[in-house]
Amino acid sequence: MTTVGDTGLLDTLQHEVAVFARRAEQTRLGGVGQVRNSMDRAAYLLLNRLDKEGPMGVKALAASMGIDSSTVTRQVAPLVDTGLVKRTSHPEDGRAVVLQLSPRGATRLEEVRSSRRQLMAELTQDWAPEEREQFCMFLTRFNDALSARMAVQGVPSAERSPAS
Repeated sequence: MTTVGDTGLLDTLQHEVAVFARRAEQTRLGGVGQVRNSMDRAAYLLLNRLDKEGPMGVKALAASMGIDSSTVTRQVAPLVDTGLVKRTSHPEDGRAVVLQLSPRGATRLEEVRSSRRQLMAELTQDWAPEEREQFCMFLTRFNDALSARMAVQGVPSAERSPAS
């Protein structure tokens, strides 16, 4: 696994990951302009999942995100209150509740995505397209390795990469 020769590199890697995590949380990688810092990570990931996978119940949403149903219920409540998510009856079982992205939620999500895309463009403006692709590939691979490790340890993964 780790050899004496790569200890320094691994120390640098763990430090840079820690710095990245702190800076990402400080800025929320929120984007630029008025949209900056306007949506927390949990809301973004929930709205994104509903947009990508369509309407679903709390249990299905929790399972697809690798988090507990009670966590989803708690995180979705303010999104329903602000009109970003709608609760509707399940089409086949009227007793069941389905969560879906509202038109307002879809608009808001696209504003945030656009702002974040702009931020990513600014942060990587002097990178070659191949460097952007490699960074995405390595970051996805790193996140997948973290998810796999968490799964082995029985810890649910908070989110899978879009490409996974």
